[in-house]
Amino acid sequence: MYQVKRISRSEFVPIRNLSYHVRLWGEPTPGVAPLVLVHGWMDVAASYQFVVDAFSEAFAQGRCIIAPDWRGFGLTRWQSPDGQNGTAAPDNYWFPDYLADLDFLLDHYAPDQAVDLVGHSLGGNVVMHYAGVRPERIRRLINLEGFGVPATQPSQTPARYAKWMDELKRLHRGEMALKAYPEAGGVARRLMKTNPRLGQDKADWLAQHWAAPNAQGQWEILGDAAHKIPNAQLNRVDEVLALYAAITAPTLAIEASDDSLSGWWGGKFTLAEFHERLKAVPHLTTGVIHDAGHMLHHDQPEQLARLIENFVA
Repeated sequence: MYQVKRISRSEFVPIRNLSYHVRLWGEPTPGVAPLVLVHGWMDVAASYQFVVDAFSEAFAQGRCIIAPDWRGFGLTRWQSPDGQNGTAAPDNYWFPDYLADLDFLLDHYAPDQAVDLVGHSLGGNVVMHYAGVRPERIRRLINLEGFGVPATQPSQTPARYAKWMDELKRLHRGEMALKAYPEAGGVARRLMKTNPRLGQDKADWLAQHWAAPNAQGQWEILGDAAHKIPNAQLNRVDEVLALYAAITAPTLAIEASDDSLSGWWGGKFTLAEFHERLKAVPHLTTGVIHDAGHMLHHDQPEQLARLIENFVA
């Protein structure tokens, strides 16, 4: 199994009726911006361990690295107002809530200091939007394959709301439950099937953080099935561009050498369209991770670590 080089510690922070699980490496140092790493859809904060291990000693020394599990993922749990776990989770998730959660987290960990903010995939979209809303809170911004989604037209609204309601019914009928596995090895094999570049050692380690055994001994993915329900609202590209234009931090957009975007959307949304949107970002640099797919922080953590170090230095 993969051998961790830098040991993290866990904290649970009460935020918006959630007990937010946050993984931390290092300690705060005056004058050194915290590095905040936010994960993507159906992922967890521990996913950044390989990148944290790949940071140079000079970079990691004296720097606090903060990685939360988003709501509905990992060890973050719903909590009643009296502080007891067990409050009913929602049956769907709204994108603006990630921005608010991040805002509360930064209030807790860096109330008087701008941070270096990194987001992957869903997290990449979150950090790009957040940096447009709270530009003063970001010193450096890095987007890892956070492409957003295809443009939509108002005429799609009736069908979108109908689909959202139909999917809610499917969820409540139990038709969207995530698959459980008899042992952690099954989770590791799933991770390797999804990402053929992922080695057995990393897959075995990730499986222990990506899933957990339930009362029956089955390994369940640490992700709420309600995340599978599509957003009820349409994507408005003009609003996205307005947020991008409001970003003041130097921004690095990193892509993998494999074009996963075209495969996901079947031509409905392309890298060329995403690059056109990025023109709205005022202070933009781009980078590529070679021999990597969408999970580039798993595939090439050393390449990614060097890009992050050089950009935030």
